[in-house]
Amino acid sequence: LSNRMSYVGAIDQGTSSSRFLVFSAETGDLIASHQVETHSVYQQEGWCQQDPKEILDSVLLCIESVVSNMKQKGLDILQIKAIGITNQRETTIVWDSKTGEPLYPAIIWLDARTKETVEKLIEKTADKSMSSFQKVCGLPFSTYFSGVKLRWLLDNCKDVCFAVKERRCLFGTVDSWLLWNLSGGVDGGVHATDVTNASRTMLMNINTCKWDDDLCSFFQIPKEILPHIKSSSEIFGYMKCGSLKGVVISGILGDQQAALVGQKCFSGGEAKNTYGTGNFLLYNTSKVPVFSEHGLLSTVAYQFGPDEPPTFALEGSIAITGAAITWLRDQLGIIKSASETEALASSVKDNGNVYFVPAFSGLFAPYWDMSARGAIIGITQFTTKGHIVRAALEAVCYQTKEILEAMNKDSGIPLKQLIVDGGMTANNFLMQMQADILGIEVARAIMPETTALGAAIAAGKAKGVDCWKASLTKNNFSYFKPKLDEEARKNLYAKWKDAVKRTFSWEV
Repeated sequence: LSNRMSYVGAIDQGTSSSRFLVFSAETGDLIASHQVETHSVYQQEGWCQQDPKEILDSVLLCIESVVSNMKQKGLDILQIKAIGITNQRETTIVWDSKTGEPLYPAIIWLDARTKETVEKLIEKTADKSMSSFQKVCGLPFSTYFSGVKLRWLLDNCKDVCFAVKERRCLFGTVDSWLLWNLSGGVDGGVHATDVTNASRTMLMNINTCKWDDDLCSFFQIPKEILPHIKSSSEIFGYMKCGSLKGVVISGILGDQQAALVGQKCFSGGEAKNTYGTGNFLLYNTSKVPVFSEHGLLSTVAYQFGPDEPPTFALEGSIAITGAAITWLRDQLGIIKSASETEALASSVKDNGNVYFVPAFSGLFAPYWDMSARGAIIGITQFTTKGHIVRAALEAVCYQTKEILEAMNKDSGIPLKQLIVDGGMTANNFLMQMQADILGIEVARAIMPETTALGAAIAAGKAKGVDCWKASLTKNNFSYFKPKLDEEARKNLYAKWKDAVKRTFSWEV
């Protein structure tokens, strides 16, 4: 590698880990990376929170580890020209602008403590409907979105209310918390976010991409605590700490949007599905927000520069996919590591009529039933752990099919191929099963780090940085073609639908 090669760094702060990755700006190849696991605390049923300082420290540790790794390889870290940030979305952080201290733990996206808050807010709307503001912000009322979590904090946390009164409370999603700290913190830190993250709060008008006065007053959230909304690709600020001091931070994208960019799904009608803690299917709808009639969200896909129009997407969100495998490992002890699932699922010839609906904190798209709870159904004395693991993997495939059906109805154009990425796609059994259940080809990116790549592209292409020279044509894929006959596919899916119905309205 010539020392003159330019690099772009990407901070990828996810639900279960933080990572820093460095890509070649010339080829798009991954040069170095480091990952640190982060910890979630489940204080009580439905609650899930993280320590904002641990999130920040884990990112700083990743950056320093990559820097020393690059130095050992003889690579010039001065050639890192820009840094992009991609992050778990909706996760809500409030902090003190005077001290930099968090005012409360980070409330994670899948946390469901705000169920009553949601019910009260729906009661307050004119039509008492969960989709009252969907045409304004693209989102239904749900425990999932940041505005609802922020309302809960204002209702339940004295420190937050006090800080708001004294005008020293700042709110942000994880991108804003990282940006503010990396760009100086109490000493001139930049309080900003990008349109993709802002579009997940319920407070941004999706038609104008600005904070909406009516929504803010409905939620009773003071606008001065909100970050400044910018495009996904422009100069946000500069690193003020660590070995990369002085490097420009010039790209921010929510993690699912970053994967869409990293997969180069730049045309209307292209879609990707990311398999992580949850699953997220994004479908590019080009320059107009499309509003779903079938339980999907309308969201901003990306905006490459303040002078460019934003591109929009339809999104299907599934709360629990990879998290169900983690549960089988940590709570039930059925497996020791996620990598065992492929062999275990393949050890049984079929699912033995066992279905696993992982509605741990309710069901997201297309049902939006926050009172549903999980079920493993169809168990007999012949059920083995192979059947249960297989049922957990099959659940990922059925839930993805539900989203795809909704997308096909909303867009009127059936997808012929599904582009996939994320940790779970390494599982060949799962990928073949996905193709079988959908009845269409599944294309798995050979370079799995598409989320971080998306953040690097956004940062490297920003005006005033302009260092990204790598191709923006499609990635290389390996393909899985469906082998299951139509009859068998229909029967499996009908049985799944039946299992899901039995989980509704459990937690009343």
